[in-house]
Amino acid sequence: MYKNKKAEIAGIVITIIILILIVVFSNAESEISFFENAVSKLVMPVQNGLTYLKNKISGNSTFFTDINHLKEENEELKQKNSELEQSLRELENIKSENETLKEYLDLTEKYGEYNTVPAYIINKDISNYSKTIVINVGSEDGIKENMTVIADQGLVGHVISVTSNTAKVRTIVDTSSAVSCSLSTTDESIVCKGTLEEESALKAMYIPDDDGIIQGDSVETSGLGGIYPKGIHVGSIKKVVNTRNTTDRYAIVETAVNFDKLDTVLVITNQ
Repeated sequence: MYKNKKAEIAGIVITIIILILIVVFSNAESEISFFENAVSKLVMPVQNGLTYLKNKISGNSTFFTDINHLKEENEELKQKNSELEQSLRELENIKSENETLKEYLDLTEKYGEYNTVPAYIINKDISNYSKTIVINVGSEDGIKENMTVIADQGLVGHVISVTSNTAKVRTIVDTSSAVSCSLSTTDESIVCKGTLEEESALKAMYIPDDDGIIQGDSVETSGLGGIYPKGIHVGSIKKVVNTRNTTDRYAIVETAVNFDKLDTVLVITNQ
């Protein structure tokens, strides 16, 4: 009976030991599984990315070759674009030169009775008191002082000084300028002077006492005064200003030439 009890106790102890070992091993496996899961969550995204890149490169062996090819094409396109821009600038220059030549041709045909020298304006001095321009022809081109300068629309001014390759021109809108003119409605002479009040206009003085002068009348050079030849268009009457003293009344003449946009002129050499 005693032996049976010892055997029962031994069996219970062994059973307990087995249970303890099962629990220990079960916990160990759980901890290993948790660690493995944590490591797997950290490593797997990186591993997946590397795998994707490897597959991408291995699946497209010309990837880097295509990039180099695209760079070469881009450089070629830049070069062609630069060449096209240069060609466009050259065409614009040719167009501008053709337009200038056409202006010269129109001028020489319009003023065919005069010997003229064409010129570019290379400088402008348009201030309140002085309104002069500098042109790119001078004594070497036969230019002299007091020669008349015209444009397609009409009278510009006259030469006041000359160098070997340039000439300075006092425009008719200069405050010190005075042009002897005549009206289309009368044979009487008037004097047109530059004015401070309006930059693109002249003040016509000594106008006739009668009411013959009207708005829109054409104004031309009269040929008097020894500078400007007769018959060159100056402008048109913009308005007539009456005063208490009829001898003091005057008119505003709008110039035919737009001096702000003036680029090319002719110098008359056979006055």
